[in-house]
Amino acid sequence: MDQAALNPGATGSAPDRRGRLGPDPDRAAVTVTGPLADGLPPNPRVLVVIPTYNERESIGRLLGDVCRVADVDVLVVDDSSPDGTAEAVEAVRAAERRVHLLVRPRRLGLASAYLAGFGHAAREGYDLVFEMDADYSHSPHYLPVFLDRIRQADLVLGSRYVPGGGIPNWSLLRRLISRSGNLYARAVLGSALHDLTGGFKCFRVAALRRFDLSRITSDGYCFQIELSYLFAKSGFRVVEVPIVFEERRAGQSKMSWKIVLEAVTKVWALRFAPAMAVLCASPEETGTGR
Repeated sequence: MDQAALNPGATGSAPDRRGRLGPDPDRAAVTVTGPLADGLPPNPRVLVVIPTYNERESIGRLLGDVCRVADVDVLVVDDSSPDGTAEAVEAVRAAERRVHLLVRPRRLGLASAYLAGFGHAAREGYDLVFEMDADYSHSPHYLPVFLDRIRQADLVLGSRYVPGGGIPNWSLLRRLISRSGNLYARAVLGSALHDLTGGFKCFRVAALRRFDLSRITSDGYCFQIELSYLFAKSGFRVVEVPIVFEERRAGQSKMSWKIVLEAVTKVWALRFAPAMAVLCASPEETGTGR
């Protein structure tokens, strides 16, 4: 597999609501401090994982934008979308060698798609791996900001709920559900993180290797809560940076009441389960140097 290396620019800037680069977000970044899992090489290899199910309308344009704004590889994990999403990705792959595709036999869910992507990143020797939505709710223009911040973090979390972040196009009801869900999770878990349900993230692969990810059984919102909580609880360095979360441009939302209910109940299990139980190896065994 021919992979491209990243040459990160220290941009120090973030997109405004129209996707243009704006003021430096350092004052808004919230840090849960801890020692870094490992040093990064000067030119770390970066993989952006994008799960898809019926995202044909937006995926081609999104892949082009991602490859334009950052020197990264992309892995699309498609659950055999009936609308032809995989075919749209293949059309991009014909001209862009940094785009890769994993087609799974049936709809297996968001969490397992990301876990498959994390496994691919570890096997192929990537240093950093992103979670990113396929529907433009996560603007590609934030990628350089995340790549700058990850130099001083194990996990960079895009946050709607720190100063500079926002959800401008949502209805009042949807805002209330999202905000109250985050406040509920923070209260139950005693977490200092502001956006536990956020799904736009950049991880150091060395830090992910410290966890037995097969023990993570959550999906949807709760998967995002569990990963962020485990990183912070286990002493890794987490930085939140502000993002403006846009409404999807095409397709249908995958949110359901089942996913919401799982998050409401599962946080209690997380609250009383020792985070260290998910840590699978010592730094020496994983080669992280931590």
